[in-house]
Amino acid sequence: MSNSKQKYILAIDHGTSGAKTAIVSTQGNVIDWEFEEVPLHLIGNQGAEQDPDDWWNAIVNTSKKLIDKGHVPVEDIVGICNSGQWAGTVALDKNGHHLMNSIIWLDTRGAPYIKELNKGLIKVSGFSVFKAIKWIKITGGGPSTVGNDPIGHIYLIKNEYPDIYEKTYMFLEPQDYVNLRFTGKFAASEASIHMHWITDIRDINNIHYSKKLLKTLKLEPEKFPQLKKSIDILGPIKPDVADLLGLSKETKVVMGSPDITTAVIGSGAVADYQGHIYLGTSDWLVCHVPYKKSDVFHIMASVPAAIPGKYMFINEQQVAGAALQFLRDKILYHKDELLKEEEVPDVYKIFDRIAEKVPAGSNNLIFTPWLYGERTPIEDLTIRGGLYNLSLEMTREHIIRAILEGIAYNIRWLFMYVEKNIQKWVMKERAGMTKKDFVMPELNIIGGGAQSNVWCQIFADVLNRKIKQLKNPIQANARGAAFIASVGLGFIDWNDIPKFTEYSNIFTPNPENRKVYDKLFKEFINIYKATRKMYKRLNS
Repeated sequence: MSNSKQKYILAIDHGTSGAKTAIVSTQGNVIDWEFEEVPLHLIGNQGAEQDPDDWWNAIVNTSKKLIDKGHVPVEDIVGICNSGQWAGTVALDKNGHHLMNSIIWLDTRGAPYIKELNKGLIKVSGFSVFKAIKWIKITGGGPSTVGNDPIGHIYLIKNEYPDIYEKTYMFLEPQDYVNLRFTGKFAASEASIHMHWITDIRDINNIHYSKKLLKTLKLEPEKFPQLKKSIDILGPIKPDVADLLGLSKETKVVMGSPDITTAVIGSGAVADYQGHIYLGTSDWLVCHVPYKKSDVFHIMASVPAAIPGKYMFINEQQVAGAALQFLRDKILYHKDELLKEEEVPDVYKIFDRIAEKVPAGSNNLIFTPWLYGERTPIEDLTIRGGLYNLSLEMTREHIIRAILEGIAYNIRWLFMYVEKNIQKWVMKERAGMTKKDFVMPELNIIGGGAQSNVWCQIFADVLNRKIKQLKNPIQANARGAAFIASVGLGFIDWNDIPKFTEYSNIFTPNPENRKVYDKLFKEFINIYKATRKMYKRLNS
């Protein structure tokens, strides 16, 4: 055995785009990482699937590359923890073999079945009021009316693939499927299972399946896994997987939690009401809270956090960085006969340089980032994105900056309701605080988009808040997974995490941009109000 005092975690950030695997110290220092892309299979306008074998192969390949580099002694890699994409569904047989592709969080084909479930005379945000009251009381929310939660996926399988449903031994989240591949054990964390909306979370220290909700859904309880806490040790790594990766057979696999609940820990925002923005393919703005609360009107709620005994006030928006990827791949550098793939430059850095030269507000050009509908603060399957107030005097420079600003407007729209929901709690705990004071005076920012200084400044200006750019922001999920494992294995305590968190830059709002961004944000909201019925007619 090594005499080294420092130990390490193999931390896996398994997102929609692919597998990012890192070796991280128990104090959150990322030693090195590898990434491998995973294909996304879109089916029409509503279907989105991935092959679980592609996930596993990418995780194995990136892990082997890292371990083979020999940065740290193999015997000092003491734990594995996986942070996976959330709200996906893998149908498995008794041997742990998947029976079809995983239906992932972007998939809305289950919407008709959820709408049938929510039949009722009086509705709020698409929910039958009487059914919603039952759901919210027990689990804080309910199955998404657009069908992109696991229950929507399971209903889709039950109704359109009945033979697969009958053969299914158990349904697992993507993150829990990866844990199964590592250990051979079927289990879910209290955090990962939550988007199924079938657990009773009223007592945060006693989360369990609700027999009442399972009966309402007419689903068999035995098709769902046993529950564990995120810091629980699921078991040792399977001997054959240890041999495959070159790890010790003593390596422990810690349950972990989904990307959203892991990232907040990796951002260092472990204290109550300390918020962070994740800026990746999609985006979210969340914080830990000590209480259970739901806002059914704006599709956000408290859910079990990865930290035992805490909730997290959660939300998610469909498109953030995906809009820039769309601009790159579908418009500026479309892969056709006229352009070879190797000719595509690193456009994101170019976008930054261009956007810096354009004045705030992009000459009143407004981009709406609803390219795949929206989840919150409105849940609208048919709304679509667009550029508004476009004129011949504008150039692609205005369009690029307007896209960055439009995503910031969308997050401001979300931020309004997050602050409103937690304001009462914060005022009780902060002596002398008034309603005019900021509930969240500063926000940490993480994810691939957080590497852009110009975008971070746009967020500071649009939100009128201090933005703290995490050092190495694309590794927040990996760091969060490593911290969860480190706590679970007894190396650190939750309160240690802030002192292990470093920032690259802190961006303060530019008061000169306040007037233009306030004006454009109001029009951003007006665009939704003015166009939502038209989009419903076009896209129903």
